[in-house]
Amino acid sequence: MSASEAGSVFRRARGRTLDAFPADKEKVWEGPFYFIQGADPQFGLMKAWATGDCDRGGDEWTQEIQLTKQAVQAINKLTPRPRFFVLCGDLIHAMPGTPWRKEQTEDLQRVLKDVDSEIPLVFVSGNHDIGNSPTAESISEFCQTWGDDYFSFWVGGVFFLVLNSQLWFDASRCPTLKQAQDQWLEEQLGVARQHTGQHAVIFQHIPLFLQSIDEEDDYFNLTEPVRREMADKFTKAGIKAIFSGHYHRNAGGTYQDLEMVVSSAIGCQLGKDTHGLRVVVVTAEKMVHRYYSLDELSEKGLDDDLVGLLTEK
Repeated sequence: MSASEAGSVFRRARGRTLDAFPADKEKVWEGPFYFIQGADPQFGLMKAWATGDCDRGGDEWTQEIQLTKQAVQAINKLTPRPRFFVLCGDLIHAMPGTPWRKEQTEDLQRVLKDVDSEIPLVFVSGNHDIGNSPTAESISEFCQTWGDDYFSFWVGGVFFLVLNSQLWFDASRCPTLKQAQDQWLEEQLGVARQHTGQHAVIFQHIPLFLQSIDEEDDYFNLTEPVRREMADKFTKAGIKAIFSGHYHRNAGGTYQDLEMVVSSAIGCQLGKDTHGLRVVVVTAEKMVHRYYSLDELSEKGLDDDLVGLLTEK
């Protein structure tokens, strides 16, 4: 599936927004709803990790195809339907300019086209999607294939921000793009500060932190000066939660009133978690989230207590 063909199937973000959700209709709170968060399908990593060659070993991704198909089937069976399905980065394993990138992308698009057309897809860029040190060219390729690398949208009275976290990891090869996102983000946080929405939520690939704002710098988090700066900005703007991936394990913590939620992968697991998805129920007062294995979600659907939250007045 080419980028143009994908565009006819996926309603991609354009103009820093997602037209699947018209803002004039979605800014009003109309009651509880839920969405599905997934992360790191990363077609090609399972073999690369198994062979110990993460740079060149991802030449086969049959397992990831089957797991992502299972995720799509599980989501399509859910009732009521989720409002959207967000994938928090590392859609494929092959870095920009490396072999198998085109093939992995096309296979993932073929699987995702089977998501129920009533469930919009939200795509977040990860380091494998745009490179550890992204360039204007690698970001442009992502935007052409999957949609804008950062944007905002409203759903049911809740304000959502999708961010390109790689620009805070290493923007040395595209400093003007980082500046553009930073300027745009200040404007969007101003919207959040106005408290016109029920909640404000962020999606990004790299977590600010895995457990604590004070933890040591690591490959899987942002550096302490960056994470503190961003966490302070987000809390002052009233952001309630950040949902991310990247770690291939479940983790998370809190900073003041901000919850950092790190979800494990649809694809390759690097810890003891199972291939899975996170269900996030949004009520007027809170957000309740739960990680399900793909088998659990396929066989049982939503737990009764989560369904109960959706019926609250």
